[in-house]
Amino acid sequence: MTVVAPPPGRELLARGAETMSRVIDQARTLADVAGRQAAALAPAALPPAPPPLPASPRALLQDAADYAVDAAQRGVLFLDTMRRAGNIFVEHEAAGCPPVLFFDWDMVVDGRTLPRPCNYALVRIRHPEGAAPLDPRLRPFVIIDPRAGHGAGIGGFKSDSQVGVALRRGHPVYFVIFFRDPEPGQTILDITRAEGIFLERIHELHPEAPKSVVIGNCQGGWAVMMLGASQPELTGAIVLNGAPLSYWAGERGRNPMRYLGGLAGGSWPAALMADLGNGRFDGASLVLNFESLSPANTWFKKYYNLFASVDAETPRFLEFEKWWGGYFLMNREEIRWIVENLFIGDRFARGEISSGAGATFNMRSVRSPVIVFASAGDNITPPGQALRWIADVYRDEREIKTLGQTIVYLMHEDIGHLGIFVSGAVALKEHTEIAETLQLIDSVAPGLYEMLITTEGGAKEWQVELKERTMADIRARSGEARNEAFPAVARISALNQSIYDLFIAPGVRQMATERTAELRRQLHPMRLRRTLLSDHNPAMAPVAGLAEEVRAHRRPVAPANPFLAWERLWAEGVERSFDLYRDLRDGWTEYAFHAVYGALGTWGVAGGDTAEEAPPLATEVEAPEVRAALARVAEGGYAEAVIRMMILLARARGGVRRSRLARSNALLTTEAPFAAMTPAGRQALIREQTVIASMAQDEALAALPKLLPRVAERRRAMAAVEGVAGPEAELGEAAQSMLAQLRATLGLKPASPVPVGYEAAAMPD
Repeated sequence: MTVVAPPPGRELLARGAETMSRVIDQARTLADVAGRQAAALAPAALPPAPPPLPASPRALLQDAADYAVDAAQRGVLFLDTMRRAGNIFVEHEAAGCPPVLFFDWDMVVDGRTLPRPCNYALVRIRHPEGAAPLDPRLRPFVIIDPRAGHGAGIGGFKSDSQVGVALRRGHPVYFVIFFRDPEPGQTILDITRAEGIFLERIHELHPEAPKSVVIGNCQGGWAVMMLGASQPELTGAIVLNGAPLSYWAGERGRNPMRYLGGLAGGSWPAALMADLGNGRFDGASLVLNFESLSPANTWFKKYYNLFASVDAETPRFLEFEKWWGGYFLMNREEIRWIVENLFIGDRFARGEISSGAGATFNMRSVRSPVIVFASAGDNITPPGQALRWIADVYRDEREIKTLGQTIVYLMHEDIGHLGIFVSGAVALKEHTEIAETLQLIDSVAPGLYEMLITTEGGAKEWQVELKERTMADIRARSGEARNEAFPAVARISALNQSIYDLFIAPGVRQMATERTAELRRQLHPMRLRRTLLSDHNPAMAPVAGLAEEVRAHRRPVAPANPFLAWERLWAEGVERSFDLYRDLRDGWTEYAFHAVYGALGTWGVAGGDTAEEAPPLATEVEAPEVRAALARVAEGGYAEAVIRMMILLARARGGVRRSRLARSNALLTTEAPFAAMTPAGRQALIREQTVIASMAQDEALAALPKLLPRVAERRRAMAAVEGVAGPEAELGEAAQSMLAQLRATLGLKPASPVPVGYEAAAMPD
């Protein structure tokens, strides 16, 4: 048989049509970006009307005089606060920028003494007076702060914090700190190994407790996931707070920070700055990037708020600025690894980062439950970057179940990035409820859930429910997924980096010395804005005395003073101007990014499209875990039957409330035969029965009588399941139908048919 090759003209036409399709898609993308940016630039609301003038000229003059005295006094106190902030900055730098933890601590493991030294250390938080008694059987909490320009301690720099939440519940609490200067030659992989040693040491100190809960804040989040992927046997539940794991994800018209690497030409500017720093990258530059996202707040609003309420705002301002103004250094190898693998390459979610010895970090290897806390108001780690990795790593929610994984995400609607770690209100609500749920996490069936925190009927206590979600929900939260522009950035970045390494880096490294590097650091604008207002500046000498005089004769203006209202009106106008500049800048940035790199991607520079979803490795029923579980669908006894029935009931409802989860946990830890099992044994049983209930529901139901051959066992099992479910009237129609079918299958009550597609009829959120 002769195979006839298609004529070359047809192949050229096909390629031309494909290219034209890409060009049209690129034009649509640019039009969409322009439309979204135009909508963002539209004024949200008219400025408020100015207050009326007093009817009496004498009253107007009196108000003006009172306001003038108050404004002058506030100005002096404001300047004195800035002087004190400068002094705190200078003293903090001179001390080596120690952690800003509110709590006392003791050193446990110093990473600088390890065989592969690094500037990380494990400390134990001392149990404060008045906290709940320390329970050695409770999970230790380990908190890892971000090393992204700042120092350690933001997760515990005040009483209402992540540390405080855990201490109040009697948990041992550990904190991973780091020092300002990196050890010579340390790498990101050295840090991952050190964190593994830290967890091993904690396990040695708490042999009776379950595996540690590991909390990663921002950059600490992807560090925790690297640890969980490389050494899954060390970690207990993992909590990711505002942690960016999918850097390319985001929403058009928002989240402009993900475009900066592309417009800068890739990773070479970070390498240049590290070379100018004599091999060390200055974290102040990262902080400057963060601050540039909101110029109104950076350069005006936070200072105006201090000026407007200087009598009450000063302590909070100084407390926070001590952490915000502590700038840390990274080795050249560290910042290049981060930029090339994460910011530019987005390689973690795709399993392409080398972990050494030929292996890679694969998030599918993580076996610990994962809780993800993200916020729609976070412009540094938007929801897409915090959540998209789930859809990149797993094909769908059923695959999460078959792998025995539990993933819970929690969304806040407006809190900013730092508020996720700093806000006392968030600590008292979201972090408290996360800590409560973690106590029961082993009783949660594998799957993908959203944690919903609500109140009912004016109740003071929060109601928490884990609602089952699908991968479609994750994609809806993540924004765009398929985008040729970002892969084009990665390829152009690699080219530019090669050119820099070959032709520019050798000369820069020859000229840079430690003396010139330190001079550059001291002249950085982030440091100068504090040192120039400290007592090191002779011009600030009179400020302290003037401030004491003002405090002794303070005359605050009346809140109803019209000049005070005009001041606020002026401040709002300044803030609006900054916001307009920001929106114009962000609009231009996004449009330029898509115009340049989208065009390059259209012509094939990207080398292929990004995947819309994780590629399937095998059909679900072919997976070894699934085949093994389904082969045992009719094997087992009372324990298997009860777990299976509870999972079927939870699936019918579409989720589980924490009150029911607490009852389930009590059953599984105190009642026979579950109490005799090890925690690992109970979790394995739950995983297996989840696979059976998800993949073969009809067979799972039909096999229940074989698992419970005696009537007495059936009644006992049914009573246990009903006790966990609670009042039947609160279950909803779908769950009630499933409960009736369970009874009928066991011959305990007439059948009540379960509606087709009952998951869709589950109780609404």
